[in-house]
Amino acid sequence: MTPTPDKRFRAGLVQLRSGRSVEANLERAEALVRRAAQGGALYVQTPENTALMELKPELVLEAAQSEEESTALARLRALAAELGIFLHIGSLAIKLDQARTANRSYLIDPSGEIAARYDKLHMFDVDLAGGESYRESSHSRPGAKAMLADLPFGRLGLSICYDLRFPQLYRALATAGAEFIAVPAAFTRQTGEAHWHVLIRARAIETGAFVLAATQGGLHENGRATYGHSLIVSPWGEILAEAGEEPGVIFADIDLAACTEARARIPALKHDREFEVEIAGALPQAARREAS
Repeated sequence: MTPTPDKRFRAGLVQLRSGRSVEANLERAEALVRRAAQGGALYVQTPENTALMELKPELVLEAAQSEEESTALARLRALAAELGIFLHIGSLAIKLDQARTANRSYLIDPSGEIAARYDKLHMFDVDLAGGESYRESSHSRPGAKAMLADLPFGRLGLSICYDLRFPQLYRALATAGAEFIAVPAAFTRQTGEAHWHVLIRARAIETGAFVLAATQGGLHENGRATYGHSLIVSPWGEILAEAGEEPGVIFADIDLAACTEARARIPALKHDREFEVEIAGALPQAARREAS
């Protein structure tokens, strides 16, 4: 009989407060990734915008590099190989052409090779109360496909920040076998205070999967305030680890057998049904014209 692979591992989430200096951001990230590895984490996740937090499209484009030229990616790949860990880079701005970047997440394996790439599907284009306005699509091109990756201990589903508000993505990842799902993020303080915990716990409960979300936190050089509160949540919706607002590392010991247990207790992933949507009292357009 083939032995069952070990479904247990320690996860470490790195919370950052990235600024406008790529070099300084990488130095801080590297120090915290090392701390996570020293703490026994086999899987380490950093937040969205690990190497740069910038709102102005022209400055994002100026700092971005192609995947082949990216010094940030090369440095983090070398770090993963040195530490012998799976390093999940929440996202980097990767230049696609002179006008567009991809907000791209990378899973790096313990040999330093790229195991998976994921381009953020949903662009954060919103106007918030108090004058905050964000137009991610002004400089970033959305991705076109969901992504999963098989690690020795289980199947990972990839997502980034604003994707969290689109539950159909997470259901698709779960039905494709995801046992733990990453949500590296840079949630604004305003939206985070209102929705962060509810959405993360909901995605875990709906999918019967662990949700691991490393975030940016605090007031950044560009004037943006992010919420922090990196979270590790169980398939039953329990918060296993949580950060505050300051940079640092949180840990949790993950046993993916809990996914099987949660999905057996609430087998909702097996109960999808096709259905139509009807608006009561509304006449079809043709009938309405005839009646008038």
